[in-house]
Amino acid sequence: MSISYSEPLVKGFNRMKKSLFQPFNLSKWINVGFTAFLAGLADCGGGSGGGGNSNIGNKMENFDWNEFYSFPSIAQNWLIEHPFWFALIITGLLFLVVIAVVITWVSSRGKFMFLQNVVKNEEEIVKPWKEFRKEGNSLFWWQFIYGWIVLLIFVLLAIYGFGVAKNIHNGVLPEVSKISFIIGFIVTIIALFIVFGYISLFLNDFIVPIMYKYRISATKAWSKLLSLTLSNPGSFIVYGLFVFLLTIAVVIAVLIAALATCCIGLLLLMIPFINAVILLPISYTYRAFSIEFLAQFGSDFDLIDNTEQVQIID
Repeated sequence: MSISYSEPLVKGFNRMKKSLFQPFNLSKWINVGFTAFLAGLADCGGGSGGGGNSNIGNKMENFDWNEFYSFPSIAQNWLIEHPFWFALIITGLLFLVVIAVVITWVSSRGKFMFLQNVVKNEEEIVKPWKEFRKEGNSLFWWQFIYGWIVLLIFVLLAIYGFGVAKNIHNGVLPEVSKISFIIGFIVTIIALFIVFGYISLFLNDFIVPIMYKYRISATKAWSKLLSLTLSNPGSFIVYGLFVFLLTIAVVIAVLIAALATCCIGLLLLMIPFINAVILLPISYTYRAFSIEFLAQFGSDFDLIDNTEQVQIID
C-alpha cells in the first residue's frame, strides 16, 4: 500500500476552498468557525519567552540553592500557619479544575460538530451537538482520565527529579551518578513528550473520525486504530513528523502575516473566537487532511462517500 502525505493535504485544501470560497458565505464561515472554536477549546495554550541580560550569570551565582531545596518544607509550614490562604488556594485550584473539566467536555462535543461540518460540507451547530452526545461524552471521559494520568506521571517525575537534584546538591551522589541521572532524566522527559504528543495527535486526527464513522466509544476506536498502526507503523510515525513540520511552517506564515499588519493581526489572534474564525481555512484544511489521510487505508476508514470526494486540481 502506497501512502501519500501531499495528496491528502491537497485534497483537504481543495475541500476547504470548495466549502468556504465556492461560493463565499459569511454566515457559513462564522458558523463553521464557531464549531472549530469549540473543537479547539481544550487544545488552546499559550506561552511567553523572555530575553536574557548580562546579569543572569551573576544572579545564578548568588542564587540560594539551600533555600530553594528547602522550599517544600517552608511552603508546608507557611500553609499550616495561614489556614485562610491555604483554603483560598485550594478553592482556587478546585475552581480551575472545574473550568478545565467544562472546557474539555464542551470541546469533546465540538470536535464532532466541526468534523460533521467538514465531512458533510455543512454549517450545522445544534444538530451535531445533539446527535453526537454519546460519542462526545465518551471522548470527554477518555480525555479526563488520560489527562489525570499524564499529570500524575509528570508530578511524580518532578518529585523524583527534585529529590535526586537535592541529593546531587548535597554531594550524596558520586560524579558518575550525577551525569547518568541528568542524561537519563532529559531523555525520559523528551520520550514522554513524544509519546504523549503522538497520543494527543492520534486522538484528534484519527480517534474522533473513527468514533464518528462507527458511532463507537473512544476505547473501541483506539482498538481499531492500534490494529491499523501496528500494520503500518512507519506511515503513522512519518505522519506525526509531517504534521510537526507542517505546523511549524504554518505558524511562521501566520506570524509573518500578522506582523505585516503592524501587529494588529496578533492582537486579533489573541481573542480565541476571532482566532478560530480568522484561521478557519487552516483548521478546516487540517481537519480535512487528517480524514483524507485516514481514507487511504481502505473503505473501513473512509468517512467521505466516493461521490463526495474532492478531486485534486492541477
